[in-house]
Amino acid sequence: MAKKDSPKARVAELRRVLEEASYRYYILDEPTLADPEYDRLLRELAELEEAHPELCDANSPTMRVGAAPSGKFATVVHEVPMLSLGNAFSDDKVRDFVARIGKETGDEAPVFSTEPKLDGLAISLRYEDGAFVRGATRGDGSAGEDVSANLRTVRSIPLRLRGKAPKVLEVRGEVVMPKADFERWNEAARARGDKPMANPRNGAAGSLRQLDPRVTAQRPLAFFAYALGAVEGATLPPTHSETLAWLRELGFPVSAEVDVATGVEGLLAYYERIGARRDALPYDIDGVVYKLDRYDQQRAMGFVSRAPRWALAHKFPAQEEATVVESIEVNVGRTGAVTPWVLMQPVHVGGVTVTRATLHNADQVARLDVRKGDTVIVRRAGDVIPEVVRVVEDKRPLDAKGRPLHPPYQLPTECPVCGSAVEREEGEVVARCTGGLYCPAQRVQALFHFGSRRAMDIEGLGERFITALVEFDYVRTVADLYRLTVDDFVEMKRRADERDGTVPATAKAGKVATRWAENLVAGIEASKASSLERVLYALGIRDVGESTAKTLARHFGALDPIMEADEEALQQVPDVGPVVAKRIAHFFAEPHNREVIAALRAAGVHWKEGPPRRASEGPLAGQTVVLTGGLASMTREQAGERLEALGAKVSGSVSKKTSFVVAGEAAGSKLAKARDLGLDIWDEARLIAFLEEHGQ
Repeated sequence: MAKKDSPKARVAELRRVLEEASYRYYILDEPTLADPEYDRLLRELAELEEAHPELCDANSPTMRVGAAPSGKFATVVHEVPMLSLGNAFSDDKVRDFVARIGKETGDEAPVFSTEPKLDGLAISLRYEDGAFVRGATRGDGSAGEDVSANLRTVRSIPLRLRGKAPKVLEVRGEVVMPKADFERWNEAARARGDKPMANPRNGAAGSLRQLDPRVTAQRPLAFFAYALGAVEGATLPPTHSETLAWLRELGFPVSAEVDVATGVEGLLAYYERIGARRDALPYDIDGVVYKLDRYDQQRAMGFVSRAPRWALAHKFPAQEEATVVESIEVNVGRTGAVTPWVLMQPVHVGGVTVTRATLHNADQVARLDVRKGDTVIVRRAGDVIPEVVRVVEDKRPLDAKGRPLHPPYQLPTECPVCGSAVEREEGEVVARCTGGLYCPAQRVQALFHFGSRRAMDIEGLGERFITALVEFDYVRTVADLYRLTVDDFVEMKRRADERDGTVPATAKAGKVATRWAENLVAGIEASKASSLERVLYALGIRDVGESTAKTLARHFGALDPIMEADEEALQQVPDVGPVVAKRIAHFFAEPHNREVIAALRAAGVHWKEGPPRRASEGPLAGQTVVLTGGLASMTREQAGERLEALGAKVSGSVSKKTSFVVAGEAAGSKLAKARDLGLDIWDEARLIAFLEEHGQ
């Protein structure tokens, strides 16, 4: 039993007070603590947890500041799929929807739960015994991305449920960026000289997909629950509206605009009421949602394809306006995609003034035949992304002879950012800059990929540092990383902190920490010694993943032969088809990419090379191996590399085609499946003996 004044008791009390304050603030809209007092108690809790690590808890309020970046998002398979909704754009479609329900249920006046259709990012939250354990994006409905660390930073998401919680509870809802917070964020960004967010929806989605949760923690996000997934250990109410009330009791925010309506007239009245209040709502919406309220009626209606037959999204009409094209420009994205867009005379569309609209790709430009000086109809697609819908041809400017004043637009053949060739592969709608490592527009992504764990494995080089290095012009190519000093990193962080208004108190007092910079420089230095397959993967050649990089390294043995290989020679490599061969050849044909590779070599980056080895060579040639469980003498990755060196193909899943399975400690479902299939199973001792026997 903890003493009243013990650290354990104080930590428990602080967590209780802070969790209650969050519930009062976000759910009841009845704040009980002033912001300074909340911050003081949060600091006290953080200090106690730091002094007593044994008291740390993943669901402590202190975790909302964000943990260290993981570097990737794992895939989460939804136990109950996150289905999409059918859409209605007219009152007649709503009448048809209600009539069908009345006919099939026998209820002439069905009751519906109604709610605004929030415009953010759909997520699923999983709780076990009342504690938050995982959160994932919707993805394709069947599987999404694990963004748990980022969701912990959203203050309106409860980390522990109130009252009696079920054994398992999955709650579906929307993460949004409130409009007022979005405007404040963009105002501050513009004041710092940073690029503002495009809109609240992009702000919410982009914030949740940050690889560094500490970045997400700084973003003004909110959450609203609207449905359930898997539930164990609870008896649900008979209606959806009662379920939403239950979710409020458990501590979840639910939109204040949620209501119930009866029949067609009730639904259309709700649609008109919410539409009239749309601009005054604290968040963006693009319509309303109707759900048959009674669960027994929902079950009777069932599903069609991937959508429930008992629910409907009634969308607001997209707003369109006419304006004049001043010029057609292109944007080069972080993956090299070259996207055309129009600069227009300012026009008010969907509640905002826009001066730019996307043209998506060259095919769309050709289809619309958009030219400079044209009058065009602009729409905010989904009330978010401005796009050109059509050209008003009878308003096209003509010369004295009645011919169009401006010629048809042609996508540039050279990247406007770096001058490299712009190419569009056959069968693709997107044209891309071939600059790769050299192109400034692709610089942040190229650097992040280059330093990632499975590439050059530069520990500590996160996206936040990379973005600052690029923004302040410390690096222009990946080779520039190897000339950075401790002083460079310290100065970069000082400039970034000043820009963000986050200068630490210690720095203000003249005490500058440098250990982190020393570790980062040491990590960069350590990455100079690598392997050929890691270097190939790190270069970021499109469609060259880890597996292809390993195959290329084994087949050619050295980098220079790969750089000189033509498409025909590259297609001799197993699993390299004509499309990938063309991308590899084009990458190495680009002079800028060769310059970067030469600079890497000059900086001292080196890798192991050896004689070419064909796939048919080695004692495990033609065999597929699966590794599962933990190994004591090496990591699974190291074991996989040694098996591949003997000709094996290492797979992540067990099937009838698997030759044998290596099972370490705590092997799970893969081992069970291997036994069911009667496959050969090796333990670690047998693996080590085999590797040693064959010189590995």
